[in-house]
Amino acid sequence: MSNKRLIHGFHAVNARLWQNPKSLIEIYLAGGRQDERARAVAERAQTEAVKVHVVDKARLDSLTGNARHQGVAAWIDASHRVVDIADVLDSLQEPPLLLILDGVTDPHNLGACLRVADAMGAHAVIAPKDRAASINATVSKVACGAAETIPYIMVTNLARTL
Repeated sequence: MSNKRLIHGFHAVNARLWQNPKSLIEIYLAGGRQDERARAVAERAQTEAVKVHVVDKARLDSLTGNARHQGVAAWIDASHRVVDIADVLDSLQEPPLLLILDGVTDPHNLGACLRVADAMGAHAVIAPKDRAASINATVSKVACGAAETIPYIMVTNLARTL
């Protein structure tokens, strides 16, 4: 796996399980959880043949760097599906709706932007490669699954791309 990344939180892991289950390498689930969300993740992972490790909270804390993991984390292959704006534009049958970001460096803000863009039906989110946040575990968690569904395209020159 060339681009292995950790995600955590139920929304991020569930979105991956439903949108792109082949990208999941393995899931870590807190052993003491007996609620419906934990059962749903375990059942869906079994259906998709994704290995689930039942671990204690201390192991999840160390794995996620003491982030608010909600009792679930997963290693994923984070290879990008869309790397070029032309790929997105060529696949559209309607006028494009794009969210253009400039200077968004906080992962929480990027996650919120992705979540709103997905809710509004945007086809892609475009940001510069320099001085911009990239997709990470925090972004995936804050985006509540939108980071897994909407293309996030980082370009060298934002003005030229526009």
